[in-house]
Amino acid sequence: MLKAQPLNCTLKRDDSTPSSTDAMIAVLAREFSALGVEVADTIRLAAHNVPPGVTSDEGNGDEWPAIRERMLAADILIFGTPIWMGQASSVAKRAMERMDAFLSETDDQGRMPSYSKVAVAAIVGNEDGAHFASAQIFQALNDVGWTIPAVGACYWVGEAMGSKDFQDLDKTPEPVAKTAQMVAGNAAHLAQLFAANPFPGHGVA
Repeated sequence: MLKAQPLNCTLKRDDSTPSSTDAMIAVLAREFSALGVEVADTIRLAAHNVPPGVTSDEGNGDEWPAIRERMLAADILIFGTPIWMGQASSVAKRAMERMDAFLSETDDQGRMPSYSKVAVAAIVGNEDGAHFASAQIFQALNDVGWTIPAVGACYWVGEAMGSKDFQDLDKTPEPVAKTAQMVAGNAAHLAQLFAANPFPGHGVA
C-alpha cells in the first residue's frame, strides 16, 4: 500500500486550533484514501521545535530528524501551506531549507533520500499568490530530489482583502474538488510506478 505524509506549514502552533491548510489537506486526503493510499497523521511543523539550518539535525532538541524520518517513510509528501504576503509561509520555507541537507546525503548512485518519492502541494489564502507559492515550493522540492506530478497543486484563494477562510466555506468548491481528485490520482499513479521501478541514479547501465 502506498502511503502519503501530510506536512502542514500553517503559522498556528497549537494543533487544536483549526487551520484552513488542514482543511485543504483533508480534501486531498479523502481523494488519496479513495485510491487506497494510506494517509498518515498530519505533522503541524509549527508545533515542533525545528530551528533554522540546512542540516538534518541541528542538535539541542531539534525535532526535525523525527519529522524527516516520517516524511521519507512515505511515498507521497503532501506539502501544505497558507499564503502570507503573497508567498508560501515562513514555516514552509523553514521546511524547505532543512531539506537542503538532502543534497549531501546521496547514496552510491548519487540519489538523494527523496528520490523516487512524489510531492504535491495544498495551498490556501485570501489573496492572490497560489501560483507563485507553488512555483517556490516545486522548484525547491525538485532541487532536493522530490518528483512533481502533472497537476501537482490543489489551491483555493478567497477574495482579495476578504475575511473568509477556506475552512469557513459551507462546501468544497467544485473546481477544488475536481483538482484534488486529479492531484491525488496523478500522484498515486506516479508513486506506484516508482514503487516498481525507482530512479536508477548514475552509473547504472
